[in-house]
Amino acid sequence: MKYRSTVMSCVLGTAMVVLAATAAPLSTSAAPGAKGHSHAPDGQTAYGKPGNPKKKSRLIKITMKDGDGKMWFEPKAISVKRGEQILFKLSNIGALDHEIVIATLKENLEHAKEMEKNPDMEHDDPNAKRLKPNAQGEIFWHFTKVGKFDMSCLIPGHREAGMTGTITVK
Repeated sequence: MKYRSTVMSCVLGTAMVVLAATAAPLSTSAAPGAKGHSHAPDGQTAYGKPGNPKKKSRLIKITMKDGDGKMWFEPKAISVKRGEQILFKLSNIGALDHEIVIATLKENLEHAKEMEKNPDMEHDDPNAKRLKPNAQGEIFWHFTKVGKFDMSCLIPGHREAGMTGTITVK
């Protein structure tokens, strides 16, 4: 009986380790940063870092729209100054769920591939927000680096339907 109990404990322990090892990769988020969503402790990325709602920011409104098989952000191009913190006020006035993910073009294209495998992945991160129709949200972002960055809806098919734009930091 003692032998059977020891064997059962080993089997259960091994099963728990296997479950833990296989479940870990399923947890994902769109936190700013490189592949695998890791980022520096201060949140710094190639395109800046999360903003601070208690600090001064400039307001930019972005509207998410869809119709006639097309999807888009309005405005499609945004220009900011290096060091500027922006409060993006987001509105989805489309008939479908939409999101905005701010990153480098390369990061967004890589993340779009992940989204194809996990289309229900939802974003509510410092650099990303998913909104249902007629919903609103906001992103605070501090642009600390000069460059041309991407904003895209990474829900499968949305970027391809035109829901992409650029943020130029001078």
